[in-house]
Order: sequence, then C-alpha cells, then structure tokens
Amino acid sequence: MKMWSGRFREPLDHDFEQWQRSLAFDWRLLPQEVAASKAHARTIAAASILTAAELERIVGALDAIRDEFAQRPPSDIYGCLQAEDIHHFVELELVARIGDLGFKLHTGRSRNEQIATDLRLYVREQCGTIAGNLANWSRALAGQAQAAGDAVMPAYTHLQRAEPVLIAHWMQAYGEMLLRDITRLGDVSRRLNYCPLGSGAVAGATLKLDRTIAAQELGFSAPTANSMDATSDRDFALEFLQALTLVAVHTSRFAEEITLYATAEFGFVELPEAFSTGSSAMPQKKNPDLTELVRAKVARINGAAQTVTMLLKGLPLAYNKDLQESQEPLFSAADAAERMTSLLARFTTALRFNTAGMHKACETGYLNAMAAATYLVHKGVPFRKAHEKIGLAVRYGLEKGCELDGLTLAELKEFGPEFEADFFASITLDATVNCHDVIGGTAVGRVREALAAQEARLSAAMGQMDGNT
Repeated sequence: MKMWSGRFREPLDHDFEQWQRSLAFDWRLLPQEVAASKAHARTIAAASILTAAELERIVGALDAIRDEFAQRPPSDIYGCLQAEDIHHFVELELVARIGDLGFKLHTGRSRNEQIATDLRLYVREQCGTIAGNLANWSRALAGQAQAAGDAVMPAYTHLQRAEPVLIAHWMQAYGEMLLRDITRLGDVSRRLNYCPLGSGAVAGATLKLDRTIAAQELGFSAPTANSMDATSDRDFALEFLQALTLVAVHTSRFAEEITLYATAEFGFVELPEAFSTGSSAMPQKKNPDLTELVRAKVARINGAAQTVTMLLKGLPLAYNKDLQESQEPLFSAADAAERMTSLLARFTTALRFNTAGMHKACETGYLNAMAAATYLVHKGVPFRKAHEKIGLAVRYGLEKGCELDGLTLAELKEFGPEFEADFFASITLDATVNCHDVIGGTAVGRVREALAAQEARLSAAMGQMDGNT
C-alpha cells in the first residue's frame, strides 16, 4: 500500500512508478532515518500519542531494523519493490515487526521533514569523516616535513624556479589548505545543525509537539525556525558540495605537483609502488595513477555542486519533488571525497623524496638573486636600484656561464661600489633560505615554529568539529 494512496483510484503507470522511486539511492540513509524516527517517537510519546510501552516497542523494533540491515547487502533494502523511498521502507519493516502500531509512528510528521532531517544528519556525519581524513593527511604531511629536516627544494612561480625553500615549508603550504578545508567543513556542520522535525509538510506539525525533544535527541543545536524553509532548504547540501570542491581543488594541486616531481625531468620524488600501476605495453613504466585519479575527482565533485546549484535555482517554496534530484550528486561527491581523502595519508607517508636532487636544483638558476638584492638593500641601496644591479649581474653571469657566486668581486663592483667580500656569504644556500626570517617565511627557525603551531591549530579545529558531530 502506498503511503498516500487513499485519494487515488487509478494505479500508477508501472514505468513512472519505477522511475520516480528514490529507494535505489536513498537506501544509504537507513541509519539516519532510524535515528530521526526514534527521536520523533519520543516526541510524540511526550505528547501522549504513544504510551511508554508503545514507545519501547517502536524504539526496539527500529534498532533491530538498523542492526539487521547493517549486516545485510544494500540490495536487500533497495530491492524492496513495495517501498518508494527509505521512509516507506522503514515503515513497512516496522509494521512487519510490530503490526499496526508501526503506522502510529507517522503521526504528526511528513516525509518532507523526514528527508530534510535525514540529509542534515548525513551531511553532518560526512563533514566529520572527511575532516578526520584531512587531519590524518595533514599529519602525514607534517611527518614528512619533520623527516625532511632542513632539506631544501626550489620553489616555483609560473613553473619557473624562483627561490629555495625548505621541503618542510612546501609541505606546510598544503597543511594550511587542509586547515581551511577542515574549518570550512566545521562551518557547514555548525550552520546545518538545526532540526527540521516538527515542521510538518509545510506549515508545521498539527499536534502541539515539543520540538526540542527531537533536536536534543539528535544532537542538533535547536529546532529550525521556519517550517517552509526547513522542509525546502538544501543550502547545507550545496554548501557541503562547495566545501568538497575546495577540498578536491587542493588535493588536485598536490596531485599535480607530485605527478610533475615524479617525472624523470624533475626526479624529486619516488612514487610508492603500492599506489602506482604499470603499463600493459611498456615494461619499464610506473604510472602515477593515484595522483592522476585524485586530480580528476574535482570534476565529479564540482559537477555535483553545479548540479545542485542549478536544481535549487528558481524553485518556489516549499518542498518540490525536484529536491529528490539533489541526493544522487550529493552521495556521489561525498563518496568520492571520502574515499580519496582516506588514501592520501598513507600515500603521502609512503613517498620518498630525492633530497640530494632537490638540493642540487637549488644551486643553479640564480635562486639567490632575491637574497643578493637584499644584501644591497642592507648596504643602503633602494630596492628598485638593487633589483636592477642584480639583474645586470645575472645577465653578465648568463653570458659568462656561471652563477652569482662565480663572479669575482671586481666584476661585481662593475655593477655598484656597494659590493664587498661579505656578499658571497650572504648568497649561500643556507643564507638565502634563512634571510626569509619572518612569520610564515621559510627560514629554518620559522618553519620549526610553524610546524608546532600548525599542529596546535589542527587539534583545535578537530576539537571543534568533534563538538559538532
């Protein structure tokens, strides 16, 4: 029997009936549906709709449904041809276990508020899971940074060598991105953390329910403030997808750099065999499949965000069946992000960096030119003039075929009388790195401080996330 069949005389067209069902994808909301149903049962029990004994039977049967189907394949849920959606499925299972008492659970609620609640619970849980994966990855990056110590690598702008930095400093840059991602997911979790139960179909429950009971039971901050908004709001889903898009952008940037650095042309990193594949044609190949797939996932995840954006555009209040279409892209993107981020910590820990090759790459290409200009600034030369003098010295070195430290003092003085013998000590690799002695700079001491501070900020961010989820 349909949940709404009383008003209808004609049966549904078979193809339409199968096409409009959502159980094929919303089956995964079973844990959330059970949790929300238990909370609603306690709410209507407080309103004297259920006796204490009836409440106990309903809650026990709901727990049994959850536990049983957690051990069974999903096809045992979505293969139920009688159920339209996860709400209908749970009701059918409940009635099969406890008889007509199961029908009593739907008193004072609508599927519109049920799906709005289930999805909030799902997104909140996913925010916590993905943030945890990102925290693990951030700590794997920090572990590699600690292992690298004071080892250096070229930093690039426009994909041209720019200045030397500590490898740890490069790792920390991704740690900063992940901190932003984690706090963004925390923001999403906090903003969605209001309970739609009690909103009814559109105008609010017709029974005088204490909505705070369900909100507290489910760990929400409070009930939602407006029934029309509560049943039709999917901002939280879109905001979650937008946050995942940034996660995917950051993972993609990391993946692109590792892919480049693993080429023979760079030779900065050795890909772990456990996360690589070979070629069916070329026996020598070790391909960066993990990083290439990570790089590609942003398309799927951002595509989901764009889908939901266009879906929500122009929808009138309140609930519309269109909103059902938000679920598949939401689930697909969450799955992609969760699986991807769960791999990155292990992958990062398994990377092996060619620190000798990275060091060597820092010794050519005039990566100390900025430090050289800074030397002249300390001698009282305006930076614009210092920039010009070092630029001329670089051009001369290119013509001569040597680096700045290969020029003689006499040659340097052709570009300005400010050059003295102490110039050469100021442009060594160590001096070049350590002249960036500012908060956020790559000087050795600053990087060590930043590593400790980053871990403290990560722990604080995850503490806030745990409080939300």
